[in-house]
This record gives sequence, structure tokens and C-alpha cells, in this order.
Amino acid sequence: MDLFYYYPGSTPLIVGMPHVGTHVPDEIASDMSDAALELPDTDWHVDTLYDFLYDLGVSVVAATHSRYVIDLNRAPDGASLYPGRDVTDLCPTTTFDNDPIYRPDRAPDDRAIAKRLERYWHPYHQKLAESIAELKEQHGYALLWDAHSIRSVVPRFFEGKLPDLNLGNSDGSASDPSLAGQLLEIAEDAPGYSAVLNGRFKGGYITRTYGRPAERVHAIQLEQSQATYMEEAPPFTFREDLADKVRPVLRRLIEATLAWHPSDR
Repeated sequence: MDLFYYYPGSTPLIVGMPHVGTHVPDEIASDMSDAALELPDTDWHVDTLYDFLYDLGVSVVAATHSRYVIDLNRAPDGASLYPGRDVTDLCPTTTFDNDPIYRPDRAPDDRAIAKRLERYWHPYHQKLAESIAELKEQHGYALLWDAHSIRSVVPRFFEGKLPDLNLGNSDGSASDPSLAGQLLEIAEDAPGYSAVLNGRFKGGYITRTYGRPAERVHAIQLEQSQATYMEEAPPFTFREDLADKVRPVLRRLIEATLAWHPSDR
């Protein structure tokens, strides 16, 4: 099975979907708990939610394998994204609800993690890096949108209910402030939705690593509340009635990103 889906667009923008995958190889699935095999922490239906990207000429790279195999949005050395806070690992061993992913004594050891890095993590990042370099060569700059979603209530990671639209640019280090500011304004002006910039989610490893404004590569992460477009409990049903309302907001955000151009200063 392919490790990712890739679509080459015609604009400077690429959208990554590192957590949308649901495939778990048999040799890994056999070690996992029954509850974990439901893959509750998947960024469910994000590819369906962003189905308009192709009409806009946007490149897309989307993982096919579950984040439980390996988390493509974590550093390869396992360094924490948020030191001092509870976070999941490069190869997660607990769900967002702190339930065990693996059966007793079946969690991957260092050797198994190294194997997963080589087999699953590096190919995705190689493709992403190559695509960004190609876009920059073609257009003089590149834009990265890292698309994510998460349950609206996850006490392990944040108190209360998460805002609907959580934009992040690593506190300004991953993109020009003018781009982030325009996007926040659009999100805040969207009727019926709450929004924040660099709140609980500031951007993961991908946003922080590839966003290099000084090199004319600008990255934004959107962590979207799943309550805006789906049922958050199993079987994690996509709600077209909800998606029809929020999808135009996402499209405006993407169109604004495409319309933005880095300053030559």
C-alpha cells in the first residue's frame, strides 16, 4: 500500500494531511488493543472536508497510514512539542484518553521505532520537502497548510471546549505575521465559529520545521474542532449538513492564503 497520496497542483500552496490515514499493517495491528483499532484519534474525514482544494490548483499530500503506526507530526528524535505538557509520542502508546494502544508487553521498542521511522516517517517528509522545494523554484516562494482536526473536548490536552478554528504559526516563527493576521481575521469573522491564533495548538513539528519565512517558505497549521463537521463518537460519521456550513470558511482561508504574497523587503 502507498504510504501517502500526492496530488501536484499549479499554485505555490501545498496542503498536508499527516493524520488522516487509517491503515495499520497487520503485523502492528496484531499487537494493538481492540479499542485502539477503532483509531479514535484519527483526523477523520479531513480529506473529504477539503475536497475543494483540487478546484483551486492546490497540491495535496495525505498520509494513508494511521498516526498510531508513527506520528508524522512529531520530531524523529521524539522531542516534545510542548515541553512540560502531556503529549503523545512519536510512536504513541496511549490514546488521547490515556488508554493503552498496545496489548501488555507489545509496545514498540527502540528498534521497532527506528524501523518505523525509516519505513513510514522519512518517505512522507521526503515527499513534503521535495514538493516545497519544487513550489519555491516554480513560484519564488512556497506556502504550506498543515490540516488537522481533533475532538472538541480532550481533557488530557486542554481544559473545556476547544475553539472551532485553531490557527498556528509557531508564535510567528513559521510564517509572516501579515498572513497569519489575515487568516485570523477571516476565521474570527465567520458567523457561528470561534477562532484563535497560537492558542493551545501553535503548530506541530511540520509547521515549525518547514515554515521558514526568511527562506520564503511560510507555514500555517489549522487544528479544527471535529464538532464542526462530524460526529465525534464512534463510528465517527461525517456530517454533510455541518460540513456544508464550515467548508466555505475553510475555502475562504485557503483562497486568502493563495492571494497572499510575501513581501520582497
